[in-house]
Amino acid sequence: MKITEHIQKAKGKTLFSFEVIPPKKGNSIEELYKNIDPLMEFQPPFIDVTTSREEYYYIEHPNGLLEKKLTRMRPGTVGICAAIQHKYKVDTVPHVLCGGFSKEETEYLLVDCFYLGIDNVMALRGDAMKEQRYFQPTSGGHTYASDLVTQIHNLNKGVYLNGIAADQKADFCIGVAGYPEKHLEAPSLASDLQRLKEKIECGADYVVTQMFFDNQKYFEFVDKARQMGINVPIIPGIKPIAIKKHLNLLSQAFKIDFPEALIKAVEACKNNNEVKQVGIEWAVQQSKELKAAGVPVLHYYSMGKSDNIVKVISEVF
Repeated sequence: MKITEHIQKAKGKTLFSFEVIPPKKGNSIEELYKNIDPLMEFQPPFIDVTTSREEYYYIEHPNGLLEKKLTRMRPGTVGICAAIQHKYKVDTVPHVLCGGFSKEETEYLLVDCFYLGIDNVMALRGDAMKEQRYFQPTSGGHTYASDLVTQIHNLNKGVYLNGIAADQKADFCIGVAGYPEKHLEAPSLASDLQRLKEKIECGADYVVTQMFFDNQKYFEFVDKARQMGINVPIIPGIKPIAIKKHLNLLSQAFKIDFPEALIKAVEACKNNNEVKQVGIEWAVQQSKELKAAGVPVLHYYSMGKSDNIVKVISEVF
């Protein structure tokens, strides 16, 4: 079922969803299941599965020289989605990236999704490689998420690459990212909202926001989006802070301003166990306020661990 259909079926009731990371190459899928299992009690209608682009690693030879090689450390997103749908009977949303994939590779991935009965995809530009200061498109790939949305939307019309037109059309529900405090690279929130509007105009059906820790930022973002004519569901993304370093790491990785009250509470903690409890309590407060405001879904970034998410949603749902 499409995400938009789940939202319509809920008739105003706030739903719960979360995001997982595929295991590293060579690791068992059972560890992923252990993190998913406790969350299934709360009946999420869908689960997002992230996609990782390629990265470099180094092999040291006996002569001391290093050989630079390219690999994907977390492959198998579509396979993970299929496995989760089979095991838990829940819809999945694979993340589809511009970075690291050519248009042809993207089409192959989407065809696999279509054959496996995966109805939803999240279209993202993706991050720059660690060695790159700025995002650089892959050879033969897309530069912007809006271009990726257009490719997926074309498949929904039966239009494939290389001028191939097919009778069998895909029917993907397309999600895109939104940034309540603007994308790190955007010159302003207004310009970032314009990029979001372009993605909707290209065929996107719903938005999931980047994490934020001040609900007012989300409410203002939604208001501004509506004023621009963006009328698709806008799902808030929530992440419980878990370690002290998150104050610096998340601020560097994303455009996030932490509320002073949260900063002081975290800095007063003696260890990360206390930080995790602060993060849970803050996320519970955020979630309750957002739920009371009637958001369509509360989407949680688990980052591979579910224990704190379980504690949050047990207080909210």
